[in-house]
Amino acid sequence: MNSSMSRRTMLAVAASAAAAPLLSATESLAAIDDDEKHPWIDAHSHIWTTDLKAYPLRNNQTVDVLAPRSFTDEELMAVAEPVGVGRVVLIQHHPYHGFDNSYLIDTWKKHQNRFRIVGQIDDTKPHVDQTMKTMKQTGVTGFRIGPRDDRKDWLGGDGMKLMWKTGAETGQSMCCLINPENIPQVSEWCGKFPETPVVIDHFARVGITGEIRESDVAALCGLSKHSTVRVKISAYYALGKKRPPHDELAPMIKRLFESFGPDRLMWASDSPYQLGAPNTYADSIRLVQERLDFVNEADRRKLLRTTAESTFFLP
Repeated sequence: MNSSMSRRTMLAVAASAAAAPLLSATESLAAIDDDEKHPWIDAHSHIWTTDLKAYPLRNNQTVDVLAPRSFTDEELMAVAEPVGVGRVVLIQHHPYHGFDNSYLIDTWKKHQNRFRIVGQIDDTKPHVDQTMKTMKQTGVTGFRIGPRDDRKDWLGGDGMKLMWKTGAETGQSMCCLINPENIPQVSEWCGKFPETPVVIDHFARVGITGEIRESDVAALCGLSKHSTVRVKISAYYALGKKRPPHDELAPMIKRLFESFGPDRLMWASDSPYQLGAPNTYADSIRLVQERLDFVNEADRRKLLRTTAESTFFLP
């Protein structure tokens, strides 16, 4: 995309934000009532739709690649609300939609109290700072970054530097999908940009091999020296024994709790992947609700709500 196209894209996003309906007093009261029934926040879930006419998949992929075939916001909330989750941070899914965040943004427009977005942008394009600021008006309060097959040098380039600099200004988090070997790189960049909010997804995948290595846990805990770093305790289906009740993850969570404190940790499901048998959405949240004996009720509320709220539900 050339710079002219980039400007047109930003203008279109800004126009759509301006056209989004304001919440009525009735809707605001309904939101308060729902908050009492569903107080918790899922800090990480993907959604997608089979409506490829409106939301085509990247590289002309067909609907057959979607797994599960459909996971809309309605389907997400159908499994989230029964366990008290009323708000969700939606994560742009690059394998399906690349840098086209339109489905998530359109979903946010429908439910601005319920959702926030971690989007993705191509940092090799011009004016990423303006793109970030414009997208914040459409519910995008974080950006997913990390190594990809087509981007090994994921922290290289002026655009990435500008993203980190801009995040310090806007409060939009750099949300890192990384492996344990990438932790030193993130730590280096946190040192370069000490005011930029950073979120580590899924424990930095510590335990993905089935073994929770002490050296990996220590490296992850070491990021606590950077005051703006937070960690998602999430994606249990992919870590450790990869099946409920996920108790083998509790010692790692305790280590992180001792290093970061509850104000810098947040629970997330990573749906729909957490929904594959034998794992369930309820099993994911139950680990924090019922099985962490070192957490009191005030701190549990921070893990299940307050940290995600302060990180992503920006005004």
